[in-house]
Order: sequence, then C-alpha cells, then structure tokens
Amino acid sequence: MRAATWLLRALAAEGVRHVFLVPAAPGHAFPFDADTDAGVVPIAAASEAGAAMMADGHARASGRFGVCLAEGGLGAAGLVAPAATARADGAPVLFVTWGEEKAAWPGVPDEAALLAPVTAASLAVAEPGRLGPGLRASLTRMLAGPKAPVHLRLSPRARLAEGAAPWTPLDPSAYAPRFVDAQAVERLWRVLVPEGGGPAPTRLAVLAGAGVGKSEAAKQLLAFAELFEIPVATTLGAKGVFPEDHRLSLGVPGRDGAGLAGRLLCCDDLEGLVLLGCSLAGADIPARVLAQVDVDPAVPGRDVSVDVPVVGDCREALSLMMEGGSARINRLRAGNQARAAWLRRIGARGPAGGEGAAVPGVAAPLEPAGVVAALRRALPRQGCLAVDAGAVRDAAARCFAAFAPRTFFAATGRAPEGWAIAAAAGIKAALPDRPVACLTDASGMLGRGLEVATAVRHGLRVVYVVVNAQAPGQAWDGAPAAMPPCDFAALGRALGARGLAVERGEELDRTLALALAGEGPCVVDVRRGRDPA
Repeated sequence: MRAATWLLRALAAEGVRHVFLVPAAPGHAFPFDADTDAGVVPIAAASEAGAAMMADGHARASGRFGVCLAEGGLGAAGLVAPAATARADGAPVLFVTWGEEKAAWPGVPDEAALLAPVTAASLAVAEPGRLGPGLRASLTRMLAGPKAPVHLRLSPRARLAEGAAPWTPLDPSAYAPRFVDAQAVERLWRVLVPEGGGPAPTRLAVLAGAGVGKSEAAKQLLAFAELFEIPVATTLGAKGVFPEDHRLSLGVPGRDGAGLAGRLLCCDDLEGLVLLGCSLAGADIPARVLAQVDVDPAVPGRDVSVDVPVVGDCREALSLMMEGGSARINRLRAGNQARAAWLRRIGARGPAGGEGAAVPGVAAPLEPAGVVAALRRALPRQGCLAVDAGAVRDAAARCFAAFAPRTFFAATGRAPEGWAIAAAAGIKAALPDRPVACLTDASGMLGRGLEVATAVRHGLRVVYVVVNAQAPGQAWDGAPAAMPPCDFAALGRALGARGLAVERGEELDRTLALALAGEGPCVVDVRRGRDPA
C-alpha cells in the first residue's frame, strides 16, 4: 500500500473528512489518486498559507483536528505565519510536508527549521516502516494538553515506498482527556465554604477561556453558574461557550475594563474570581483569584497569585464541583440572592450582548459595529461568524452576541491578514449544515481574497462581508493616503461568487438576507468610504 493511501485511510479512521492543500506540478503534488475510496475530501486552496488557515478553521469548528498538506521547501515557508497563529490559540493542526532530499535543491529552506519554532513538535519519517509510529507520535503530541499544531515531514523514500502496518485509531481519551486533581477541588470547596461555619463569599465571578470549549464543558458551566447564581465572563477565544443572552452572562471584557464584564471584573468589591481554561497574562484584575483550572500544569498560578491551582479538565472540575455534598452546596447556594442583587447593582439588566448591539444600529450602520449588529440580526442563533483582526474584531467582540460553542471564530493572536477568509472555508467544510459568514476589511480581502475562489470551487457556501473603508489598516483616522477604490463585489464575481454592494445604511439588512439566502458563496462589499451613512 502506498504511503499516500495509507495516510488517507489512517486520517479517515480518526474522523478526518477533509484535508487542505495546494495542487502542485505532477510528481510533486500529494498523490490523491492513490485511493479514491479513503473517504477524505481534498480541498485545493490558492496558496499554502490559505490551506493552512483553512485547516486551522476546520480544527476549531470540528472539535477534532485539521490537516494541511504542503510540498516541502518553499511550499512549507507559506505555513509559518498560519502555524504561529494556530500555536498562539492552541488549535490542533497536523502539517504534513513532503519533497526531495535537501541535496537535490540547494538553497531551499529546511521545513523543519522553518516550522519547529512555531509548532509543538517537528518530526520526520525517513522509512516507510516508521510512518505509523511517526503519525501516532505527531497526533498524540498535537492533542496532549495543551493542544497545539505539529509538523510531520515525509521523506521521498517514506512517501513512495510500500509496507506501512495497518493503523490502529487513537483511544477517544486522546481527544478529550478526562482528569482533574480531586484534592485541589476539595481545597477549593474549603475556600468557598469555610470549615467551622464561617461565611461563604458572596460576590463571585467566573472567567471562562478557550479551555472550556476544548473540553466541551459548556453545559457543565451553564449548570454550575445557574446552581450558584455566579455570573460568567468569557475571553474572546471562548466567546459562545456561555450564551450571551443569559441573565448571568457578562460578555467579553472590553479594552480598559469597558463593558459589563470589564466593569465587574475590575470592581473593588469582587470577592473572588475563578479562572477556567484561561490565564490573566497582561491583565490587571484587582480581585482575589480563588482558583485557576487548566490542563496545562504550567498555567495555574503562572501569571497571577492563585489560592487553589487546579490541574485538570474544565468539564471534570465543574462536574466534581457540583458533587460537593448537599450541605456545602446548600451553604453556597444560600448566597444566591445576595449575588443576584450584587450583579444587578453592577448593571446587569438584560443580556450582555444587547448592550453592545444596541449602540451602533441606527447612528452608523456602515461602521464596523453597525455591520456586526446587522450580521447578528441576519444570522440564525446557530449561525457561525469568522472575524478578521483589527476594528472588525473589536466590534464583533462587543456587538455580536454568541449563543453556543463553535459559533464565533477569531484568531486571538497576531493573525495574518485575511485569516478569517480562508478559515471560514474550513469552518464551512466542518459544519456544512450551518450558515457561515466571514467579516473582514479591505486589507483582509487584498491579502487573502483569492481564497473566495476556493470556496466557489468546492461548493462551500460562505458569505464574505467586507467593511470597505478604502484605506489600509483599521480606519481612515490617521491614514496618510487613501488607497484607490476597490470594487470587492466585482472581485467576488470575477472569482465565481455572487457579488453585492452596499452604499447606504438602509440597504444593509436586505442585502445580507439576500446573500445568506442565495446559492453559493457571496461577497458583500460594504462601502463605508470617508463619510459613512
């Protein structure tokens, strides 16, 4: 069995249904014709970077992992920035490269040297008999807490020869390890409900991070919050793990403590904060941190003083907390009314998402915040939004209420231009039955807009909404010179998608509805210009 056939079948056994790559010259492209029955669909991107970003989006949306295949040498160079983005956010992506031996192409960069600094591991398979162990080592490192991208290089001998042993799928526990330090959870209970009858803390809050989503702990978090009437804020990477129209939702803390979440987390009378699957690196939170839960033993207590560091899975920790014994549970619940009254005093009246969404809708509908509010109205509750960096991401954090896990996607590190354009294709491949929209700006479309053709070619129905300010960067303010006007609706049509333009605020809702209802991908060019409507 050829290595290509073996690899596709092994990936299919792990639940992989799509891999992302760039077609290359005959003899260099990954030989997908080796096995047409593997059950894996190849998605051919416009560039290696685009394929890598699609695999990243697929990993975040599927809850499994993404796969990107690339030619070695210069092809691998395009993977560096996307791999760094995936590493920053803990997205499990398997990068597989292949090519000639180094001596055959003098001056071509060594892909291991390129990718080792931006992945958790860079492994090489030189012989066909080592293909199975090499893949297993790559997957187990990729999925181990904390999850991270990995790189696997196949030599020409390993790629073209016969003889790999049959693949045995990983144990399900490799994808979602269920463990927690039970003794640490017991110590947390003693802090929350002091022995000897002392008063339990009343003014508590939870800050939930991406670890909650990765451990599939959204239901447990909701049950825990409702049981003890504890408000929940989320990081940007965890947006959606707690429904933002819930009475206990604080939303995402804004910059400089803005928003309901920021006000509560920075208020002086917050008695205790519980961190779930996140850290406070660079944040200035005056509250006492009662506990920090994370699967990575290096995280609890690393950035802030913590009363009880808890190493383990967020889902297991929350489940164990709700099994603390009826006496202690009742004592902590005795403060529920006081916690609810305190939350009302902070300003929690109605859903957290409504606070931001109500601001821009009338005054400036073509500003980023107004476009985000319109997208929230247009998308159904389970609809997905991928957001690029810059002003559009800041607006989406404030104004797009997310109601379920894996409905909001943003690269929280320094993402490459147009990350969301490519990632949205991977998200749609993973979630074919959900509407998927991408929010970007002119810089994003100029940087990665050709991947719209990838969505067209593979029938991935994504709506690309471009806040077109016709200037580089985030906004006109401070821009030294305007860019020449760019017709992104026409660009979308040239790439095979539908193209629609919006020039007046009153056209926005109707145009978004048309874009979402039509067949195939669509580019919506929101022409903000110098003087937005």
